[in-house]
Amino acid sequence: MSLKLILTALLLLPHGWNAKQAGDKVLEGLVKVTAPQVKGAHDAEMVMVNDRAFIVAEVNDEKASESAGWPFIYAAMSIVNLNTLAVEKVIPFARSAQVFENETLPTGACFVPRILQKDAQTLRCYFASEEPKKRQAQTWFRDFDLRSMAFENRIHRAKLKTAAGTFDMQPQHLYADAVRNGFTRPAQDYGLYIFDSFKVFDGRTCVALNNFPAGQNALAVLNPQCDTFEVLGHYNEPGTLKLTESAVNRLPDGTWMAICRQDGGNRNYTFSTSKDGKTWTRGGHRDFIPNGTSSKPTFDKFKNLYYLGWQEATKVNGVNRSVFNIEVSADGINWERKYRFETGKSFQYPTFREHRGTIYLTVTQGDSDPSRKERIMFGKLE
Repeated sequence: MSLKLILTALLLLPHGWNAKQAGDKVLEGLVKVTAPQVKGAHDAEMVMVNDRAFIVAEVNDEKASESAGWPFIYAAMSIVNLNTLAVEKVIPFARSAQVFENETLPTGACFVPRILQKDAQTLRCYFASEEPKKRQAQTWFRDFDLRSMAFENRIHRAKLKTAAGTFDMQPQHLYADAVRNGFTRPAQDYGLYIFDSFKVFDGRTCVALNNFPAGQNALAVLNPQCDTFEVLGHYNEPGTLKLTESAVNRLPDGTWMAICRQDGGNRNYTFSTSKDGKTWTRGGHRDFIPNGTSSKPTFDKFKNLYYLGWQEATKVNGVNRSVFNIEVSADGINWERKYRFETGKSFQYPTFREHRGTIYLTVTQGDSDPSRKERIMFGKLE
């Protein structure tokens, strides 16, 4: 390890640091950013531009929680003033059967939206349109103009590039590529989502792709036009486990590391590594996460430190996903607890982004529904 990394590791946290107190302080500062009529919300991501945060999430106005089989779920953008944390506007941008100038969306949920600043004037919003067991899901995108503060009235099909060619971004094509690489779980016609987006390494924009119901994970690169995701490599082993919703980063020596959610089994997270992003090791547990449970992890790098977030199986007042921890590390090997969020409102599916030296977050919370998927909250981590 370099001297710089050694010194950083020795100064990660002050003596006597209290992770729960740090988490409580963050919780106190969170504000609701979903519209007043929204009853169910989940899975937000965001970008910051100048003095605003642009937050996208899947929402619905009928009931709490979410499901890919609910056609009334739509994608919406909340615009938040970073100076006041006030919500300036909420704009729905994709609904079931919505008519655009060039296309009409089919019936089905508009699910798992993602957002990227494409250039100085444009935000690109991706979402999956799906109707499970009835058709192949399709990932679309729609552009938002920062000058007019409005969406274009057109949508576009995202593409998926594999060893077999370039196709519409649909689950069947990711599945076929995984099968060529030894994947054996059953195919699904929905559930292909962009996860852990968008991180730049060596000038390339990378994402983790996920098919949640199938239990598939892959590392992909987004092309410069931001319309095609090229699969680099799959990490789904051991095949006896259903691994999903991964977060990926690069360690100081250039090694890729992915943390994967596990559904079923002992529900604890697994880790896989790769030297080139193409060939990955068989996933396994790490000692610093002894009791994780099925939920989205995070794996970011801020201010020369890795921030790894994971859902703990412990429950506050019996509430699912009510404890979330963030570990920090200088080397990706030795970890210390920086934040512990404990709340009966739940703390699930957070996203963290750094802007002008401040780390912001979005997170799903709720009050009464067992899922606690009722609203999206926004605030400052540090």
